[in-house]
Amino acid sequence: MSDVRAVRFHTGATLALVIASVVTLAAFGWPFVLDPSGGSEAGAHGSDAPWVFVLVLPLLAVIVLAELNAGGIDAKAIALLGMLASVGGALRALSPGVAGLEPSFAVIMLGGRVFGRGFGFVQGCLTLFVGALLTGGVGPWLPFQMMAAGWIGFLSGSLPRVRGRSEILMLAGVGFVLGLVYGALMNLWFWPFGLYGDGQSFEPGAAAAVNLANYARYYVITSAIWDVSRGIFTFLLLLLAGAPLLRALRRVSRRAAFDASPAFVPHASPDAVAEPR
Repeated sequence: MSDVRAVRFHTGATLALVIASVVTLAAFGWPFVLDPSGGSEAGAHGSDAPWVFVLVLPLLAVIVLAELNAGGIDAKAIALLGMLASVGGALRALSPGVAGLEPSFAVIMLGGRVFGRGFGFVQGCLTLFVGALLTGGVGPWLPFQMMAAGWIGFLSGSLPRVRGRSEILMLAGVGFVLGLVYGALMNLWFWPFGLYGDGQSFEPGAAAAVNLANYARYYVITSAIWDVSRGIFTFLLLLLAGAPLLRALRRVSRRAAFDASPAFVPHASPDAVAEPR
């Protein structure tokens, strides 16, 4: 588990998170339940992705507003969210997925690890949003990227509490796996709508096992090398720079004192103070 909870999910925010996750999972997986109408990759989610965007963004706003209203997030957490999301977005602008290199993933994971899963979820979503604005990468894929990155931050804040070298190895290993999972998941926003040859394309009406095998072949041939590169890069970045970055973020966490409980102690009356003898 994380050291602190800079964003504390209360009932309203938890409900918004669950609804946002269900909406996104449905948007990823509905072609496996309902037959897609066909069309090119570029227009794969041209009709439904804007609605996903319209649903997801207000839900993210509800999470933040609900925590503000319940006292689960304060000005310090908002400032940190803005700073880390800006750093992650700038890293995406410097290397927007070139050869699968995604340094922003390490920032998202470290933020979730130190400041909690609620913080990590919001940070992941904001990082991808800021990165898309900086790189001009706003498109039907953005809501799916935001939620997938949010899940990465959430999972990073839910990992077991360990310290030292074991913690770095755990984060690096999880970073490698999440690099693969992120790519495999993101392909689903367009894969069911394209034609990639026999044995690699989605087959409407076919059994789930058949489509799963087709997707596995498509993934290995077209995407695996990019995702392995992303996973290795995230693994090495966390392995080499994870320890000093964790120390820096934990120093910020201690100075911010997110878990401190304010106490009001009345000052003694001047008349009640005993005069020195």
